[in-house]
Amino acid sequence: MRLLIALAACALPAAVVAQSLTATNYSVDEPMPRPAEARLVWSDEFDGNALDLTKWSYDGSRNKAGWYNGELEYYGARPENVRVGNGQLIIEARHETLNPRQYPDYGGQAYTSGKIMTRGKASWTYGYYEIRAKLPCARGTWPAIWMMPEAGGAWPDGGEIDIMEQVGSQPNVVHGTVHSALFVHTKGTQRGAEKLLADNCDAFHVYELDWQPDSLRIGVDGRAYMKVLNNQPGGRGAWPFDAPFHMILNFALGGPWAGSKGMDDAALPQQMLVDYVRVWQRPR
Repeated sequence: MRLLIALAACALPAAVVAQSLTATNYSVDEPMPRPAEARLVWSDEFDGNALDLTKWSYDGSRNKAGWYNGELEYYGARPENVRVGNGQLIIEARHETLNPRQYPDYGGQAYTSGKIMTRGKASWTYGYYEIRAKLPCARGTWPAIWMMPEAGGAWPDGGEIDIMEQVGSQPNVVHGTVHSALFVHTKGTQRGAEKLLADNCDAFHVYELDWQPDSLRIGVDGRAYMKVLNNQPGGRGAWPFDAPFHMILNFALGGPWAGSKGMDDAALPQQMLVDYVRVWQRPR
């Protein structure tokens, strides 16, 4: 299970056991169009030839000690793992070892990958989020698109929004989940849903979040499959989603959930491709 520590900025997406941890009682099937009055407030179209470090930073904070959830990767700030080309962000997971003299934060991992975030550069409260991406498919892979509170603090008190998680043990299923102090998988009270997406490894899809003061909806290609309302008692323990959150894109490897059917080393390298990230907000 996820470690309960006061390092929310370092925690990775929530589900970590072999079976699905997604609660299906928050499933919906309804249109989720971008609000007509919303305006674009932030985006990255990945049209350059390098990661825009005015918008993103690398996160290698647990490389030496090892990442949580039993993950196996080293997150590299190097073009082999994170690069921009042909109008896309490419996050590549590789089966390789590194020279610790060249990479002092290397923890001896047998896999490398990438993790980037907007923390300290851009964060938002509410809005409509669109991330067009194509996912990898191989045993042991775990790409994710998610958000964490800009202020940090003890997890899960500040909340967590998992716009998309997919694991190689269930390659054609995507998961949308939200977490808080009272509603979290470690208590069996998680709130989320899952969606069968048979071609998510072969085609781009737009993964979406519609975050409003009293609701969170997660969807794909303009249609919501998960909805959580701010209708439960418990104050911030139930609803901490009224503060700035930053965006995280990462490609993890291994752990009891993603690696429940083992690691397919021969299938690596694998890539998570992101065409764009767009953030829309209603006028205030």
